Amino acid sequence: MAAGMYLEHYLDSIENLPFELQRNFNLMRDLDQRTEDLKAQIDSLAKEYTTNARTLSSEQKLSILRQVQQSYSKCKEFGDDKVQLAMQTYEMVDKHIRRLDTDLARFEADLKEKQIESTDYDSTSSKGKKSMCLAWKEKKVAKTRSKVKSSDEDDSPKSAQKKVKLLQPGEFNPPAPNFGNVHPSDVLDMPVDPNEPTYCLCHQVSYGEMIGCDNTDCSIEWFHFACVGLTTKPRGKWYCPRCSQDRKRK
Repeated sequence: MAAGMYLEHYLDSIENLPFELQRNFNLMRDLDQRTEDLKAQIDSLAKEYTTNARTLSSEQKLSILRQVQQSYSKCKEFGDDKVQLAMQTYEMVDKHIRRLDTDLARFEADLKEKQIESTDYDSTSSKGKKSMCLAWKEKKVAKTRSKVKSSDEDDSPKSAQKKVKLLQPGEFNPPAPNFGNVHPSDVLDMPVDPNEPTYCLCHQVSYGEMIGCDNTDCSIEWFHFACVGLTTKPRGKWYCPRCSQDRKRK
């Protein structure tokens, strides 16, 4: 329950308290006034008795004494009623004080419970943020590794061939005797990495001796010697069959 609800209910409960207190205080004031009137009457009777004691008859004396006794009895009744009203007023106020203490205790318990829930939520939220941060870091590391791997793959066959192509004559060592004797059927029997790029008109991976097309816009760029009918590297510029046909059309 919110603090506003506790306050609203408590104010509703004490709405009639001032009127009830005022009524009890007025009753006690009225009892006090009646008691004072009886006391004045008793004093008057006592003065009459002492003043006229010698002239009064026995019956008159007995009547005055009875009146005094009745007045004292009435004063005692008024006093008892006043004590009852005072106790009732005290209990009335004490009841509202106890209710206020109970509402305050409940409100403090609700506040502690909300603080515990808020602490649990904050810890759960911080754990979730930490796990998200770790997941983001792992994803970033995996992405970096993937880039490094793809960069290594791009640099392996294609870049190596380009480097060979850009070397000046006499700057590279001659190939091994059986370097260009690899047959395509032998390559097809070898396990192929699905991520390895393919070249040539046969759309196979890099193997054996290859030659690069001198057309900078060639879509294939690199070709196997056997696939384009070459056994040795030609002199000058060389264009693949497709680029040669395009050049003849132009």
